[in-house]
Amino acid sequence: MSTTPPPRSVTAGARPAQGERAAEDSAFGWLHALGPRGRRAFAGAFGGYALDSYDYFTLPLSMVALAAYFGLDSGQTGLFTTVTLVVSAIGGAVAGVIADRVGRVRALMITVITYAVFTVACGFAPNYETLLVFRALQGLGFGGEWAVGAILVAEYASAKHRGRTLGAVQSSWAVGWALAAIVYTLVFSFAGDDLAWRIMFWTGALPALLVVWLRRRVHDAPEAIAAREQSPQRGSFTAIFRPGTNGEPGLLRTTVFAGLLSTGVQGGYYTLATWVPTYLKTERGLSVVGTGGYLTFLITGAFLGYLTGGYLTDRLGRRRNIWLFALLSAVCILAYTNIPHGANTLLLVLGFPLGFCMSAIFSGFGSYLSELYPTAVRGTGQGFTYNTGRAVGAVFPTLVGFLADSWGVGGALVFGAIGYGLAALALLGLPETRGKELA
Repeated sequence: MSTTPPPRSVTAGARPAQGERAAEDSAFGWLHALGPRGRRAFAGAFGGYALDSYDYFTLPLSMVALAAYFGLDSGQTGLFTTVTLVVSAIGGAVAGVIADRVGRVRALMITVITYAVFTVACGFAPNYETLLVFRALQGLGFGGEWAVGAILVAEYASAKHRGRTLGAVQSSWAVGWALAAIVYTLVFSFAGDDLAWRIMFWTGALPALLVVWLRRRVHDAPEAIAAREQSPQRGSFTAIFRPGTNGEPGLLRTTVFAGLLSTGVQGGYYTLATWVPTYLKTERGLSVVGTGGYLTFLITGAFLGYLTGGYLTDRLGRRRNIWLFALLSAVCILAYTNIPHGANTLLLVLGFPLGFCMSAIFSGFGSYLSELYPTAVRGTGQGFTYNTGRAVGAVFPTLVGFLADSWGVGGALVFGAIGYGLAALALLGLPETRGKELA
């Protein structure tokens, strides 16, 4: 066990000179404040999450072709997403423990390799059952990547810039989504549907290149290593479920309400991410190229939403930012799914605010969940709560799938608004953490 005295905080240090302060107050001051090692950690987390997103969206974008190839109904196709997200809860929780015990970077490499291998395997699936198993195993890596990458960067970021920094990491999800939409448009335009969906999964091998770079260039924050190694409770599930006793605060309340918050936000998000492409093709009658055009507006809004949400989470606070965009996301869902048939231009225009709001709400998650837990169990707490939210929130896409046959996909999508309402209520049990140093 290390005998190095614990630092006052992971982000504490010498007072910056006047020129450095001016640089840190600029538009990209958050990036300057990370320092060289922090910027490499940021690049690794950004790339890992972008490719995580890419591998995830190979399924929703290929859903119509898969349903036709295997003869699936809406409930069976919805089960793909549910299985991925449920298993991701296991993967995320395990990755969080690994991150606390052996380090953030090692855990990040494990998660990237896992989701890459099983995404490629999906392209070789001979039947529905095999594809379902491979997709579930892909969820093991998918579940852990974000939490581990977010913690890695959070422990380099200053309290002043942490919201913007983690919001920028979160924006990589839109980058991966956009890349998947571009590849989808090209592949499905030049290859028949029966082969195109397989090619989409085979391109999931791309993340393997990132692992080589991570191994050589990225390292955990030194102060975080010291703080983590001094705690005998690092990577302990028991610690995040321990109630307060004799005036000593516990983490049980935090874990319960953070899990509910994550459930609500991700239930709403994955409902839209899973079913909007199908909604555009089946109920709006858009072609592959037309669907790609509409998704361009949605994804552009998402990218700007991540960046804006990161800025606002530093200005307004973590809780106010989530409250604001939970309300706006619910409103956008109701508006988007009630546009009259034939008003496809309005559908196009509303895709931007829909993508913006449902993504801006995520920008505060990386900083907020990191600040709710101490260093020794930060990976465990963040990995568990974020991915439990994924698993329970996965019920929402399944409900949409089973209700789509009677309600229509558009009508069933309103369940996403219920998720955002749950998120707003969960915030009542959580504290504000803006400005908190990571000790």
